[in-house]
Amino acid sequence: MLKPRILIVEDEVIVSKYIEACIANLGYETAEVITSGEEAVLNVEKINPDLILMDIRLSGKMMGTEAATKIKEKCDIPIVFLTAYADSKTIEMAKDSDPYGYLVKPFYEKELHTTIEIAIHKHEKVKQIRKERDLYYSIIDNKNADDCIYIRTNSRLQRVKFNDICYVEALRDYITIATINDNYTVRINMKEITKYLPERDFVRIHKSFIVRLDKIFSIKYSSLIIEGSMKEILVGNFYRKDLYNRLNML
Repeated sequence: MLKPRILIVEDEVIVSKYIEACIANLGYETAEVITSGEEAVLNVEKINPDLILMDIRLSGKMMGTEAATKIKEKCDIPIVFLTAYADSKTIEMAKDSDPYGYLVKPFYEKELHTTIEIAIHKHEKVKQIRKERDLYYSIIDNKNADDCIYIRTNSRLQRVKFNDICYVEALRDYITIATINDNYTVRINMKEITKYLPERDFVRIHKSFIVRLDKIFSIKYSSLIIEGSMKEILVGNFYRKDLYNRLNML
């Protein structure tokens, strides 16, 4: 396994030498030592480190927080801030750049090790989540798959036919897609899922429910029954007229 390469952005020579020694002791590799934010932004893509240790208050016109923001716009590299200040103003300034860690100087080798390991691990997790999300959306947005959607479940993508969906229920930041045989929970909101459900087949009947029209078994004024599950779902006043307009009624 390759050693993680770490870029040090620190203008205090004594501190940077100490960090280099710690990095060597911990089995990492120093990619380079840079003393200004401007230089870090200019060279980060060429150096391509696995992690950046960035002092917040650097000599020159560019603060470490500004350099971190510009680096994030160019490439996806986790940044850990170093600072001799732990006041609320400095912390708030650091938070705006969304770092992967924050170390107050002076710090020990063990603290540095823990922070680096957590930052690298967290970054790998975030990359994996982004990869899965992008794959998920690229598949469910496939125009050729006009009879189904793909739902991520148990670390795989499960094909679900529109014909099998009975209803969709909103649960805070999630939705449940209820089919004839299974229920699937997806981290997406009702507005987003509506984009993928064929409008001709599905209707919103409540702020928390979308149902498939041909799965409606019976309707009362304020509720309806879903075929198969015989689940009773409330019909919201705001949605009732649209529901009735979508039905063939005698």
